Amino acid sequence: MAVNPVSNSEELYIEGRWTPTTDHIEVTDLAEGGTFARVAAATPADAEEALAAAQKAEVAMRETTVVQRANWMLSIAEGIEARKKELADVIVREAGKPISSARGEVDSAAERFRRAAEEARSLDGDYIEGTTDGHEGWRAVVRKEPVGTVLCITPYNYPLSTTALQVAPALAAGNAVILKPATKTPVSGALLAEIIVEAAPDLPDGAFGFVPGRASDIGDVLAGDDRLNAIAMTGSSGAGKHVASVSGMVELHMELGGNAPAVVFPDADLETVSAAATSGSLKYAGQRCSAVSRVLAHEDVHDEIVERVDAQMDGWEPGDLFDEETALGPLISESQADWVMELIEDAVDRGATLVRGGERDGRFVEPTLLADVPQDARIVHEEQFGPVVVVTTFADEEEALSIANGGDLGLDAAVFTANYDRAMRMADKLQAGGVRINGAPSHGLGDIPFGGTKDSGIGREGIGYTIESFVERKSIIL
Repeated sequence: MAVNPVSNSEELYIEGRWTPTTDHIEVTDLAEGGTFARVAAATPADAEEALAAAQKAEVAMRETTVVQRANWMLSIAEGIEARKKELADVIVREAGKPISSARGEVDSAAERFRRAAEEARSLDGDYIEGTTDGHEGWRAVVRKEPVGTVLCITPYNYPLSTTALQVAPALAAGNAVILKPATKTPVSGALLAEIIVEAAPDLPDGAFGFVPGRASDIGDVLAGDDRLNAIAMTGSSGAGKHVASVSGMVELHMELGGNAPAVVFPDADLETVSAAATSGSLKYAGQRCSAVSRVLAHEDVHDEIVERVDAQMDGWEPGDLFDEETALGPLISESQADWVMELIEDAVDRGATLVRGGERDGRFVEPTLLADVPQDARIVHEEQFGPVVVVTTFADEEEALSIANGGDLGLDAAVFTANYDRAMRMADKLQAGGVRINGAPSHGLGDIPFGGTKDSGIGREGIGYTIESFVERKSIIL
């Protein structure tokens, strides 16, 4: 693929026009090596300009109709589908995602814009009558109005579908939007920006801004500006805490780190467990906040689970990312591979059994299976973001809950059992934003709310739920 696959990739989009800049980010081709794109890198002055333009556009966006905004969402969805091959190829190269997964991400992004159109049409207010002493005869109309300007900070692991999950609800609710994509994967964001501009030519100037750039240059300038009204962010817990520390009186909507436990009881279907544990841990090389991070196996079935997972892992090998059969790609960077290897080595040093894997080749880390992992191993408590299946043990429900709920993260969890009462009892007590019964964590296109407890986030993603985060209620009392 030629350098600069996107016609406007070396420009910013501010106040309704493509704007060149003097600095650029070189994007590595994870499929074939080398550099395949140069994307504009915004300066602090560019960020200030985008903020000012968005603030001016707020008034014009408030005057747009629901029908108009819904039609924009549908046109953007059609634009994504028309460029599906181009988008999928870009995701393969910049994110290192196998082509089959990349195509699925494009489909997901288009569908999320469609869902935003549906949710925008149902964004109704309320009518309330006074029912307390002294308020008889009162009537109140509660309107839902856009919050103003929303900053969208998106991650590298789902550079298109997560962006759609933030940008579509924010625009559909009538807000001005500034998109700051992940520095490692900004090309798909540039493509989406082109699609938005082409699909919604009557979008008010400044209502959509595209400002890629290094977090060290523009992160605090954007997140710390009091002209913002809301921030939507997907990323690590550390990055989320930093953004929260510099932001002011704004609505924070954050989906952050995860360390999902999968608790397996002896009565579970172990073939289902092994398949879910393997794919849940290794999909996209484990670089998913909802990945199965640790399998908590009852001591009676630990060894059988390890044996079954080991057999399941035979098909998970690195390969040509454009080959339909390839299941595993590289990690996003050498430093991420360093991190994963550090966690593996720490676990082995503390007594874990290395059943398979444990080696690396550049960005590729072998699919790794660790058994009998002790609770003091770092990989049990820290977000790994790598292709590692971690199996540890417990003796009873009380111990399983103590282990699963330990630590600062609480995004997802899973329970495997044939006992309905046990499944619901565990689901009630697990400290997580979502609990999957007899399956790996999964959240679909946005119908089901997705978010975490503790350091795993603030608020819930999901098209309708996110739209509700990007409106404020005004009570008009008669």
